[in-house]
Amino acid sequence: MVSARREPIIALGAQRVEAGGGTATDGVPPGRGEVVQPLGVPPVQMRVDHHEEHPATPVGWLDGGMSLQLTFAPALSRPDLLAAPVAAALRDLPEVEVAEIDPALADTAAFCERYGVSPAESANCVVIAARRGGETSYAACMVAATTRADVNGLVRRHLDVRKASFAPVEVVTAATGMEYGGITPVGLPEGWPVLVDEAVAKTGSVVIGSGIRGSKLRLPGRLLAALPAAQVLPGLGVPQNGAGVPPGT
Repeated sequence: MVSARREPIIALGAQRVEAGGGTATDGVPPGRGEVVQPLGVPPVQMRVDHHEEHPATPVGWLDGGMSLQLTFAPALSRPDLLAAPVAAALRDLPEVEVAEIDPALADTAAFCERYGVSPAESANCVVIAARRGGETSYAACMVAATTRADVNGLVRRHLDVRKASFAPVEVVTAATGMEYGGITPVGLPEGWPVLVDEAVAKTGSVVIGSGIRGSKLRLPGRLLAALPAAQVLPGLGVPQNGAGVPPGT
């Protein structure tokens, strides 16, 4: 159990015992490793306790094993929490909200666990590289975090390509202007199909990426289905079998 951190004590005219010995009476608050000693009290009666200092918990968040709190605001009111192409695409979507998160918790599993969001209310955006006749095109798949995209089955057949696989991270980030771990269907390059699982499209409220690792968007599933180039596909998300989706999507 970590001892509570104490506020510095200012005692004018009191003696201050330095960590390395000696005293002072300048009235300046003691630093770390110091303790105020009243005048007239022999030094042998004083004990200096050294406690490790811990950074303050961010306002509005909870520490330890408890869920961290999410505070959502209209997305357009916080452009600092959006990738540039995402902010541009949201101008016509006033219903979308954004919440700041710890970038280290951007990956879906870590985010859901620490922020108390059900995986069924969170959706992953997986970018697929589709190859046919020596040409490569790209498409995004939106599936619930409880499922994985049926890349080699439904996606490959729907796109009518010879091979479909996860697109390389460096290609995706360069083409989208978004960060790995924050890829979102909002603001993707023109011409990229956005395949939305029917279950996600029917979700009343779903949490997705914002284009950066430091925040998440929340919006009705129907807005995903209404995005430019969006296509709703029943059965796009299939139960996890260990393969899952790439971390950080």
